[in-house]
Amino acid sequence: MTRTSGSSRRAAVSSLIGTTIEWYDFFIYGNAAALVFGPQFFPRTSTLAATLAAYGTFAVGFLARPLGGIVMGHFGDRVGRKRLLVLSLLLMGFATCTIGLLPTYAAIGVWAPVLLVLLRLAQGFGVGGEWGAAVLMSVEHAPAGRRGLFGAFPQMGLPAGVILSNGVFLAVSTFMSRESFLAWGWRVPFLLSAVLIVAGLVIRLKLAESPEFTSVRTRNAVVRSPLRTVLRTHPKALFLCSGASIAAPALGYLVLIYLLSYGTATLHLSSGTMLAIVLAGSVVWLVAIGVSAALSDRYGRKRVFLAGAALTVVWAVPLFLLVDTASVPLMVLAVVIGCTGIAVMAGPQAALVADSFTAEVRYSGPSIAYQVGSVLGGALAPVAATALVAGTGTSLSVSLFMAALGLVSLISMAALAEPKPTTVKAATAVREAP
Repeated sequence: MTRTSGSSRRAAVSSLIGTTIEWYDFFIYGNAAALVFGPQFFPRTSTLAATLAAYGTFAVGFLARPLGGIVMGHFGDRVGRKRLLVLSLLLMGFATCTIGLLPTYAAIGVWAPVLLVLLRLAQGFGVGGEWGAAVLMSVEHAPAGRRGLFGAFPQMGLPAGVILSNGVFLAVSTFMSRESFLAWGWRVPFLLSAVLIVAGLVIRLKLAESPEFTSVRTRNAVVRSPLRTVLRTHPKALFLCSGASIAAPALGYLVLIYLLSYGTATLHLSSGTMLAIVLAGSVVWLVAIGVSAALSDRYGRKRVFLAGAALTVVWAVPLFLLVDTASVPLMVLAVVIGCTGIAVMAGPQAALVADSFTAEVRYSGPSIAYQVGSVLGGALAPVAATALVAGTGTSLSVSLFMAALGLVSLISMAALAEPKPTTVKAATAVREAP
């Protein structure tokens, strides 16, 4: 029986709004790391060392993401997707609001960066469990033949969260003096998260459980150890989906996080100008995700993803050549095309990765693959870019780094079999007694 379009729309909109809030929380940290955290939490170091330290705390959030994917994936495959969506939102909201209240190094000394790292770990853990649940609620509610498009709604939450976080930071930094912004204004975006969390909870609590998980539970096909089952029955899919998930976050975090610092410190542009450039790219990114996802339902998800990966490789060198001109129109062009490459991969990615695993382990498998790819690609990208430019004196080294990561995703996706869109399958080969 075909699921109602109303149910599908509610699931998709809920996933979009929820992931937008989660990524808003995640990225305001990145903005603060680029613009504020160095002098506020690491003042007894050089400017370069403080920047690296701030980016290091940003990377720490990624280290917790696979753990969040494993733990929440385990329970999501056993007790359901909806409960974990609520839990991840609460965890992220608590960590983000607490960062907004955190004393700086000047007030509590070394405890300031220690607590910052712990709260960043909590953010990473929450995001690690969020993606899989949000994707599955959209994909598993989707009408036949539209899993790519509906799976793209939680993917759109990332650029939407970037637009929201950068917009708030841009407004705060524009309407107050730099001294006020550094003293207390940077806290406002973190504290505003409380309002967004309440709105997200209201929406998510009204959402019905995934029909495909309900079927798995009805058939008594819930597995005892989802992680062990994934490693035993889907090792190739896990490895290749992880590799395919590397390039998009790497390029994404270079554009969204590293360029803020690079543009202000190296090119001597204002933070407002850099935030506006990133905003322009994010708008294109948001739209292109939906377009590429719709095309993937018609022409094949793998084919569309490969086109995005190829664009990422080809555009790696021109991106920084244009950025280094410090010409705002050329920088916008560089970022817009770069974000288009990310979007063309991200559009079909959710449904593609989800359908590479059977419903019994569809939370654990995709969550781990996506988060491992994000750690390998995104976690160290701002740190690596800063270190490469400092060590070589040229942004070409960053371009080559980006191109190499793009090739990894291109090769991984080329080796991955095109998964067949499925509903619940009675996969007795992976079934275990509960």
